[in-house]
This record gives sequence, structure tokens and C-alpha cells, in this order.
Amino acid sequence: MGTTDVAVIMINYNASAYTLECVRSVMEHTSNSITYQIIVVDNNSEPKDFQHLENNLPEYSHIELIRSDINLGFGGGNMLGAANTKARYYLFLNNDTLLLNDCLRLLTTFMDRNPAVGVCTAQNYNEHGELVPSFDHNKGLRRLVLGRGYLEKKDPGRYPGRTKEYNNPIEVDWVNGAFLFFRSSVFRQIGGFDSNIFLYWEEMDLCERVRREGFKVMLTPEARILHYQGVSIGRSKAINKEAYRSYLYVTKKLYGSAKLLLIQIYLTFVFLFKPKKWYLIPTILEGGSMKNSLRKQQKPRQNES
Repeated sequence: MGTTDVAVIMINYNASAYTLECVRSVMEHTSNSITYQIIVVDNNSEPKDFQHLENNLPEYSHIELIRSDINLGFGGGNMLGAANTKARYYLFLNNDTLLLNDCLRLLTTFMDRNPAVGVCTAQNYNEHGELVPSFDHNKGLRRLVLGRGYLEKKDPGRYPGRTKEYNNPIEVDWVNGAFLFFRSSVFRQIGGFDSNIFLYWEEMDLCERVRREGFKVMLTPEARILHYQGVSIGRSKAINKEAYRSYLYVTKKLYGSAKLLLIQIYLTFVFLFKPKKWYLIPTILEGGSMKNSLRKQQKPRQNES
């Protein structure tokens, strides 16, 4: 048996209904012209949710369910999935997405024809059929101070419009983490996900490392997905803190302490005038330290039958 074309890796965390719909969409829209497998990593969901997933996941040899005994986070969960497959391409797919066409075939063909591309994504739409951003620009001081709109207007070649619907592939800084279609050799070359990051900003970190290895990061709009907005994680003060913690960690990692310090000063100054954001200031002052990360708080479930 030859190497599988595409390994689709998705994480379930207390959202089995979405995961099952996602799996079905992959099966319904993927043609027989390529070989693929689906690996679902359950990130220590509640027993009831895991049971629902296990009992309803289609029983085929190319579908595998892995149960982690601890919540590994987004990157850690995806790394567990990737460690259990050998494929030419990896698709890290959010469980709150649905394929709208034969994405796996389209992107396998695109990547086969474009060996300089390390990772690409599909064009994203929300549950109402409206276009949502499929990529973003690296978030440094320039983007923080001037904003995306100014950068896109001033230099559209360097900063393509995020809210524009595209017909042809374009090169971008980083692509949406809901749909990361990787050349597996490039994924291994950069070392995969940084598992120090529990949630958020993995895409900026991954794609910048891809670009530094000399490969392109691209939106390939012929492939299309539906992405339910805000379902997979939700929002809370703890999650917001984790987002800033990850952002500052990635900033320091990629761009060094001097740029990190400038961004810390800027964010602290801005948040001083926003009382609702004061709870974030201690996290900003931590400077990307992971000592208080949600990753440190994860524990195996007790007395699970």
C-alpha cells in the first residue's frame, strides 16, 4: 500500500456534534481520485461527549479516533494526530468547519504543481454564506498602531485585503488556523506546532517559520469551506488572557525582546484608558511567559469509566 495523499487531522473538545458533521463533510466532498485518512484527536472531553463521538463516528479503516488523557491544547493535539500518520499532506482542520467542495483534491493538485508552497488554505465563509477572512498580516507594531486597513490601502501588494473575495491564489503572511493544508515534509522541517502554545497565534508562528525556510504561504480560493464562528473555543477572561500570552510569546520567539518590549509598552498604555481591559495588563507585563498558561492547569480526568 502506497503513502496516503492527505491525512485530515481534527481535534474534538466537548463538541462532538460539530466534529461528526465535519467528518461527514470530508467524506461527502472528497473524490475517489486521492487517498485520505481522518484522524480525530479527542482532547480529554467530558466522558458523555466522548461517548457520543465514539458511538457515532463512522467505522471505516481510514478513520481513526485517538483519546488523549489530558487536554494538550490546539498544537499539542494536532501533533498527537500527526504522529499517528504518514501522508504527503496534512490538513489540520477545525472541527467547526465544513468542506463546501472537493478541497482535498483541489489542494493536493495545487500543491503538487507548486512545490515552492509549504502551506495553503481554503477561502472561508461563515454559516450565513458570507465571506470571512482566510488569512492575516503579521501582527507587529506597524499593524497595532496603524491598523490593517491603512496597511492594505497603502501597500496592497504587500498587504492584500482580507475582506476581498479572491479568484486566484495569492501569497500571504499567514493563513487561518481553521484550515491548514501543509506539505508534510515542510511541516516536519519546521518542527511542527510549538506545543508551548496552548491556544491562539499558532498560525502566525507556523507560517513565519515556513517562510523563513524559503517556502510560500498561500490562499487558494478555489477550495472553499464553511467555518462556524467562535464555536470551537468560545470567549472568557481566561481565554482572552491566553490569547495575549500566546501573542507575546510568539512575538518574542520570532522577533526578539526589543520588539516585544515596544509592544508591551504600547499595549499597556492603550489598556490604561480602557478599564474593561485592565484585567489583561498583568498578562501583558508577563511578556509572553507561559508560567500561568492554561496548559499548566490541565489534568487527567478522574474515575472515568
